[in-house]
Amino acid sequence: MKKKRVLVTGGSGFLGSHLCERLLAKGHEVICVDNFFTGKKDNILHMMDNPYFEVVRHDVTFPLYIEVDEIYNLACPASPIHYQHDPVQTTKTSVHGAINMLGLAKRLKAKILQASTSEVYGDPKIHPQTEDYWGNVNPVGIRSCYDEGKRCAETLFFDYNRQHSLRIKVCRIFNTYGPRMAMDDGRVVSNFVIQALRGEDITVYGKGEQTRSFCYVDDLVEGMVRLMENTGDDFLGPMNLGNPGEFTILELARTVVDQIGSKSKIVFKPLPADDPTQRKPDISLARRVIDWEPSVDLKTGLVKTIEYFDTMLKEQ
Repeated sequence: MKKKRVLVTGGSGFLGSHLCERLLAKGHEVICVDNFFTGKKDNILHMMDNPYFEVVRHDVTFPLYIEVDEIYNLACPASPIHYQHDPVQTTKTSVHGAINMLGLAKRLKAKILQASTSEVYGDPKIHPQTEDYWGNVNPVGIRSCYDEGKRCAETLFFDYNRQHSLRIKVCRIFNTYGPRMAMDDGRVVSNFVIQALRGEDITVYGKGEQTRSFCYVDDLVEGMVRLMENTGDDFLGPMNLGNPGEFTILELARTVVDQIGSKSKIVFKPLPADDPTQRKPDISLARRVIDWEPSVDLKTGLVKTIEYFDTMLKEQ
């Protein structure tokens, strides 16, 4: 296999760091680009001694001049707490970041993958969500900076393909969890695990009847790499990547408490604005095109995730 020079934006984040690790293991040279707003150096420290791994501190809202063969564009805060902290910058990261990375790919004639999101479906009126569903998104809500930013990025990717024959891939990522999630990101898995490990009350919003599908990070990275490497230039996406196993938030809370053996109690608080009531991917396309489906079940993935957060808490 030819060694490629691969650029990963957002490469020091939760998902990006696992992707960098995977690409190095496949024998590629990897350039991690990150402004470290939500990414952490701790996530990539173990790769720093690898001569084929390089880190560039850079904000993708500004142009980047570098020579690479492929680009994975993951740069953007992905949890509500982080992307609502500076919503204008979140939109700029998705839109200006896409324009800058697409411009780079155009100059280099490089293949480029956009890490989109299930949030493009908004609060869906069809279930499970298929790639041909256009979504039900509030364009003026508190989550819109992320939802609409990612939707616009997808538009840009497809227009660059139509206008400039750019080789693109677009995947829509559903809830993903695992080691290296940020402790303060406010996502449901990390929240529940940390609260349970500390013996604190488990905070469930609404009645906990809203559903999510949880994909372990190793499975998700495998899907992204297969989409990039195992499909021809005629396949663009979008492609759903996620675990079709569906759980209510209350079920997740009880599973976490049981696995940890915690004495935490479950408490209920009002539902945040625009919180989707259902989320489940239809992965028929991924099964057919890249022969992919998740292999790690929720309880198995939670064991590794709990171990990670337990270690992090003990080191504080």
